[in-house]
Amino acid sequence: MSRELFILRHAKSDWDSGASTDSERPLNKRGRKEAPRIGAWMREQDLMPAQVYCSTAVRARETLQAVAKELHLPAAHIHFMDELYLADLRTLLRILAEIPQEHTSAMLVGHNPGLDDLVSHLSHQAVPLTASGKLMTTACLAHFRLPDDWHALARTGELLRIIRPADLD
Repeated sequence: MSRELFILRHAKSDWDSGASTDSERPLNKRGRKEAPRIGAWMREQDLMPAQVYCSTAVRARETLQAVAKELHLPAAHIHFMDELYLADLRTLLRILAEIPQEHTSAMLVGHNPGLDDLVSHLSHQAVPLTASGKLMTTACLAHFRLPDDWHALARTGELLRIIRPADLD
């Protein structure tokens, strides 16, 4: 049985919010609009992760809150993790390897550059970039089919789709 992984970068944050730290930056107006659109698209496609692992940064939490509302995702399926805040590839792979084997789908909600690195690491095919050469734009969702083991993930994933807010216009 294969596994599904959803990788979601937080929506656009507000650099002018006056937040005292980077992790306290909230979403801006555009981010508050785009996050629920991604959640609604997931609902329409019947894409429901069994477990969600989310950075504790305010912008990631607000993104997930909007997506979870659209998906009617139970709070018991959501895990907030400090180590997802600005996590590098090695940390992200460790977190994936710790997902219980009985869970056949999961979603990570986090930040770049780690998510760019993870998507590139997992995919056995070239990953489509935007016209400006970006991979995981804000509020971007990458959807993978993976092998049956959360531990064996290097270049073994099939990128099923990558959805950016601009694709939904």
